Amino acid sequence: MEISDSAPLSALVLLQDALMRPFSPEAGISILVMLVLLLFSGAISGSEIAYFSLNPLQLRELRTSTDNRDHLIIRQLERPKRLLATILISNNFVNVAIVILSTFITTEMFNLTGFPLVAFLIQVVVVTTLILIIGEIMPKILANEKSIRFARMMAYPISLLIKIFYPVSSLLVNFTSLIDKRVNRRGYNISMEELSQAIEITSDETTPEEERKILKGIVKFGDIEVKEIMKSRVDVTAVEVNTPFRELMDIIIESGYSRIPVYRDNFDNLAGILYVKDLMPYLNKGNEFDWRQLLREKHLFFVPENKRINDLLEEIQEKKIHMAIVVDEYGGTSGIVTLEDILEEIVGEITDEYDSIDEESLYSKLDENQYLFEGKTSLNDFCKILNIDGSVFERVKGDSDSLAGLILELEGKIPAKGETISFDKYKFTIEAVDKRRIKKIKVTLNEKETQE
Repeated sequence: MEISDSAPLSALVLLQDALMRPFSPEAGISILVMLVLLLFSGAISGSEIAYFSLNPLQLRELRTSTDNRDHLIIRQLERPKRLLATILISNNFVNVAIVILSTFITTEMFNLTGFPLVAFLIQVVVVTTLILIIGEIMPKILANEKSIRFARMMAYPISLLIKIFYPVSSLLVNFTSLIDKRVNRRGYNISMEELSQAIEITSDETTPEEERKILKGIVKFGDIEVKEIMKSRVDVTAVEVNTPFRELMDIIIESGYSRIPVYRDNFDNLAGILYVKDLMPYLNKGNEFDWRQLLREKHLFFVPENKRINDLLEEIQEKKIHMAIVVDEYGGTSGIVTLEDILEEIVGEITDEYDSIDEESLYSKLDENQYLFEGKTSLNDFCKILNIDGSVFERVKGDSDSLAGLILELEGKIPAKGETISFDKYKFTIEAVDKRRIKKIKVTLNEKETQE
């Protein structure tokens, strides 16, 4: 019994003696260096997360700090490609050094000439696991939780590495810049329709309807012209320059607007913009008060009808104004457009007590599939109210911007009262008309369309 128990033990001892080599000082030093390199690999990997996960609040804290390390971090982040290239190059150098050392340690400590599978497990599986756990996963988790502290700890080492690897990182940065240019040159142009479809595909039942509307508004934002959202000149509240002060005050109170265009003789000859807040100190004045001295002529900003509203928004922001005068190709005043009108194309209707009254006067809902609209209702508002895709009318609307204009484009004449015009899934019935314009239109939706 004793012989049978000692036999396997003797075999294991013999196998150990056959595999193990005597422990040498070189192997011990290599193990220590490998552990240091593993820690250094972890520090470099963690710095990538620490630097690039800093949020705006943390960046503001670093900019206002008096610590030199914080200013160094900001300078490094100002050249993100250089920073990232240095981190990647350094990490690869360290990891390659770890692999080479692990091979040397394995050769020094083990005799694996006849055991290729064991050599594979030690040199690949064990070393890779150590690099992943100590050099990647653990430091990145720590850096994500304490990004500022980690970035401060690595500020000076990263600065030194940037100087050491500057020639190599320069090659990498230049190469990636060349690739970026080629990719941009061959970039795929995505249409507005494809972007809208992408929003529909990526949205599900959990996506709030408001978010979906805002995303669609952003997609279509750059494709909308000023004339599609402007308030027509017949609906603009404006005053003649010789209007008595008390009469002017009555107009302002009735309209509820904070900015009023002022004209001489006719609306095509504008004199300036009156800011209602400028009248506050003179509320008790009588008709003898010359309110024309308060006009802001420099705030008259003219834009063509076909200007895109995304370009107009940039110009309005630069000029720090809230209203633009829309002119046609002959220089005549077509209407006005405000900052609120532009923003509504993204966030939806921004209503106040005056807007609510105006919106109610534009249309009324007769039943589930019938509406009564004012002829002056813009096509843009018409599509918003009925929640339909405006592209349906693109082919037939021509230069028209209102519902009445669409009917004129479809018919080629002013239709008679009671006349019915059908287009696509919509039926338009003329309810009120005179010799010059269509006043009221009843819109009937296809019952199938209503169910959808």
